[in-house]
Amino acid sequence: MRHRPPRLRLALVALVGLLGLLAGCATFPDQGPRDWQEKTEGQGELGGPPSVQEEPGGEPGDEDGDGTPDPGAPQPPAGCVDPDPQVVATCLDPVGAVAVLPNGVSALVGERATGRVLRVERGKDPVLITTVPVDATGGGGLTGLVLSPTYQEDRLVYAYATTPEDNRVLRLAPDEPPKPLLTGIPKGPSGNGGALGTDAGNTLLVATGDAADPAPAPTALNGKVLRIDTLGRPAAANPDPRSPVLSTGLSRPGGICQDPVSQSVWVTDRAATRDVLYRVAPGPLGPAAWTWPDRPGVAGCMAQPGVVAVALTGGAALSVLRPAEDGSFSGAPETLLADVYGRLGATTLGPDGLLWLGTVNKSGGAPVASDDRAIRIQPPSGGGASRA
Repeated sequence: MRHRPPRLRLALVALVGLLGLLAGCATFPDQGPRDWQEKTEGQGELGGPPSVQEEPGGEPGDEDGDGTPDPGAPQPPAGCVDPDPQVVATCLDPVGAVAVLPNGVSALVGERATGRVLRVERGKDPVLITTVPVDATGGGGLTGLVLSPTYQEDRLVYAYATTPEDNRVLRLAPDEPPKPLLTGIPKGPSGNGGALGTDAGNTLLVATGDAADPAPAPTALNGKVLRIDTLGRPAAANPDPRSPVLSTGLSRPGGICQDPVSQSVWVTDRAATRDVLYRVAPGPLGPAAWTWPDRPGVAGCMAQPGVVAVALTGGAALSVLRPAEDGSFSGAPETLLADVYGRLGATTLGPDGLLWLGTVNKSGGAPVASDDRAIRIQPPSGGGASRA
């Protein structure tokens, strides 16, 4: 048997020990925590969710729009299975509200007529979080959801709902029944819907319907934009610090949203003779920033620098406006997603910049097999005009 010199044996032992030490300290690609980054559209091998501007043409499965199925084209839904990669959840009741969770890939969806709040994520079955008792008559039900401004710490969610007694704001906490936060918002035979948002001051913005009263008193809570703290108290910066009323003059609001950069707050409204978009300011709402005389059914909204997107229920599309620095608009809105997903309702922006939409096709529309649905898609960009 061949013997190694003692000096060589010592060197080998030292090398083996060093390799063992390095292996124990090294970090390999498949070890330890990793941050998965959402692919941006057009970047990398997989790309990202298509933009709302990339609308399919023709019938489902007809990619070139010539009326005949194309091999390999997207297929229509079969039952509750929807092959569209932008569809997150299917076979829901009409969606009254959506609040995106901090991870950006899951959201809380509120069903307007059932009051169910479900956690949804693509590829997973919806999970029932809680049920808000609702009365869905007169346009009411569960029509608003928003995360607490300090959700990462308190895990609280706020809801706007119609009950047999009134319209109200409720607090939803894990493993607890819904608790009233602000009650006594008048209820009527119509005009009971509302919407929720937050502003830069970590207060809640509440858009309330007029409850069929065309001229509610200035101090009444119906037909208003309210601003309250997370305990239900009037915000200190309100015109009257003792009152939750921020602005007056709404009829049947569908959505309220804030541009995170300019901090402009927008609210959609279905007025008596037209649909409108207002820029919110303290006191009576001024002239509409935009008007839709054809009344396409304005609903939820999303605001980013240089763009305000409004879901259209009757118009079954997304209307995109591009405000100037002073909040004014020029030129006709751009219409996107026309008849792609049907009647759109709830609209909100996720923390990753993706747009979430909820459909209401089972409520007056022509539902497909997988309706109603929650959808996650890239929003229209701000700045210059996009493809018409």
